[in-house]
Amino acid sequence: MSPEQEELFASVDALLEQVTADDGLPQPAERRRLRKAAGLSQEQVARALDVRRESVTSWEAGRSEPRPPKRAAYLRLLEGLAARHPEPPGAPELGESPASTASASTASATAASATAASATAASATAASATAAPAAPARVAPPPAAVRPAARGPEAAVPMGAARRPSPKKAAARPPAPAAHDPRFADGPLVVLDGDANAYCVGGLILDCPAKDIVSLVEWALDEARLGAERLHRSGKDADPLVVLTAAAAERLGLPAVLEDRRGLRLAEDHPAVRQITRAKWKLTRRGFGPWARVYRPAQSGQRRCVQFAVLPWGALDARAWGSAGQLPPAELARVLGAYATRVITPRGSTAVSGLELMTALRPPTRAVKDPHSGAWVSGPMPGSLTEPVDPAPPEAPDEHPVAAALHPRSHQRTPAEVLDEEAFDWIRDPQLLTDAECARPFAVGIDVNTAFLAAANRLIVGLGAAVRVAGPAFDKTVPGSWLIDLSGIEMDPRLPNPFTPDGTRPQGPAWYATPTVAYAHELVAAHGLPVDLAPLEGWLRPDSGSYLDPWYKRLSEAYKATMADLGIEPAMDEGEFLAAMETYKETDPSLAALLSAIKSTVKGGIGKLRERPQGAGYRPGERWPALERPTWRPDIRAAVISTARVNMHRKLVKTALASQQAPAPWGHLRFTDEALLPVALLSDCAVYFSDGPSPLDFLPRTAEGKPAPGTFRLGVSPGMVKHEGTQELLWAVKMLDEGHNPARHIKGTDAAIDGE
Repeated sequence: MSPEQEELFASVDALLEQVTADDGLPQPAERRRLRKAAGLSQEQVARALDVRRESVTSWEAGRSEPRPPKRAAYLRLLEGLAARHPEPPGAPELGESPASTASASTASATAASATAASATAASATAASATAAPAAPARVAPPPAAVRPAARGPEAAVPMGAARRPSPKKAAARPPAPAAHDPRFADGPLVVLDGDANAYCVGGLILDCPAKDIVSLVEWALDEARLGAERLHRSGKDADPLVVLTAAAAERLGLPAVLEDRRGLRLAEDHPAVRQITRAKWKLTRRGFGPWARVYRPAQSGQRRCVQFAVLPWGALDARAWGSAGQLPPAELARVLGAYATRVITPRGSTAVSGLELMTALRPPTRAVKDPHSGAWVSGPMPGSLTEPVDPAPPEAPDEHPVAAALHPRSHQRTPAEVLDEEAFDWIRDPQLLTDAECARPFAVGIDVNTAFLAAANRLIVGLGAAVRVAGPAFDKTVPGSWLIDLSGIEMDPRLPNPFTPDGTRPQGPAWYATPTVAYAHELVAAHGLPVDLAPLEGWLRPDSGSYLDPWYKRLSEAYKATMADLGIEPAMDEGEFLAAMETYKETDPSLAALLSAIKSTVKGGIGKLRERPQGAGYRPGERWPALERPTWRPDIRAAVISTARVNMHRKLVKTALASQQAPAPWGHLRFTDEALLPVALLSDCAVYFSDGPSPLDFLPRTAEGKPAPGTFRLGVSPGMVKHEGTQELLWAVKMLDEGHNPARHIKGTDAAIDGE
């Protein structure tokens, strides 16, 4: 935003603050509808207005009203949202099922557009900046002069949407999707069917006459107004995404199935690929596969690129997207559009999108002025990952050149040679089950909501290369890897050891990430354990910061907003929450698919930080393409997983302490027989034996009936827990006897297959 524009907005703000209480503030239900129509969360609105989220909740519930000067700013926001999202009769909100909603008439759409046009230009423009806290405002060039032709009014229009009218026949347009830049007025993406219909976000349908890939690329760039604003002022705008259904792929001359099952791409001599080459367009190294990019090199800073997702080739993996790939085009546009608005325009698998989101929110470079020439040049962005760095030797996977240079190929690295920070996969020895536990008839699983996402919150990670230090003094504020002996910390045998993924006690010095060593010091101090902790060596990163904080905030907002659309609100009490969670996926299967994709984005994005080599032609010791990006950082992945694992263990210990009557003896980590201890752990799921089938039947409470401090708490927010499943005691004991993990199957399916 230019200084002149900011000054004008400030003047408008001063006038708006003089508005009296009789200012036409919408009814509470309409306030909520407008916010949700724009894909904003209550927390985003609260941050923009500098109030608490609870205040926004009260305004939308009608329990209280905003007071000046917040009232004028809130009214301004709502007016801007109303200009973009007028309410056509029967139009569904994001959380509503379109099947239950009637289509809006063309007359209604026209009237709504006319009403929106009556809002003042200053209010509408200012609201754009307020309604998108994650995306800075920017001045955009005018849209392309050539517009796509429209089909006749006889065409069917689902979801209450109107087709784009011909410029010669109608002056009014259907409401634009939540785009604040006129270049992207038609939204971030389209889903193309076999009848030349391009379904956009918000129910708009465009006519796409393209009959081949090249003409489709040119249509998407020159006629359709597709794309999305950058998420950071120094980042890049999102390229248009064109999703091809099976019928659309056939119409464009693409095969129904890829013959190259290993490379997952069209052959170089396929007519579509040859046509792309002849037209001077390029493909990335991935070629034309399920996710393809067709582009021309940037000229004068202008990108010319279109992303394709080919559904019949498996672009939407069912493990991440559920049944989204089978949805009708209009409904799929709704789901993908919500993902694009709340997370990022999909650029590949959810894992790829999770990693791309990190870069979009924390670009590696920014424009800086050269002190000698005065010209603007590219410079590193403070707080970002700015260049690729090699891992420290213990952080490198076996096939990495750093590790391959130190050990022969057949060498099995020991814990003193490799960092092994992974999630829990532990079961208790059945011989250690107590009589009191075996008298409880149920095994109940609880699952931490987006555990890796919660672990990323405020996590300090290294931003640059590691420095080797001999005999360092431990500092929990310095990220890195530490060689230290934690085997002296003795744990109650009914609890997993927090320093190994399988819960067994370490046998000597081993490499650990900073959060693990910090937790070891915490246990020693809290319980008076007779252990001296002294690191032998460290690979430390003095240049550090909370790199993942914007990533955490955006994904947590997306997760909570989608859960709210499914009827799961933070204000629910525990009983209401458990009851709603039993059926929330049936509320709207499309939104359930969106929720699955958001959770998969979290896990996949963290996993991509240590992407391994792919392809049969790879040889250990060679570099692979992922190593050349700044976000190939196995140390950051290790720090997140380490934090998630010790967070889980900390709650296990607090739960055990809160459930036993006698205090734990000083100098030991042992518990009495009545202490509540888990029988199995799998990543973010813990299984306990219980007298009843609900988590409320065993989670410890205070005398006032509230959750005991530091223990597991039921709720929707990241880091809180939900009910994972319940089975009979004998089922769980049999699983333990056979060496299987009950946490993997507690909800009746395999958690790994379900993507958990």
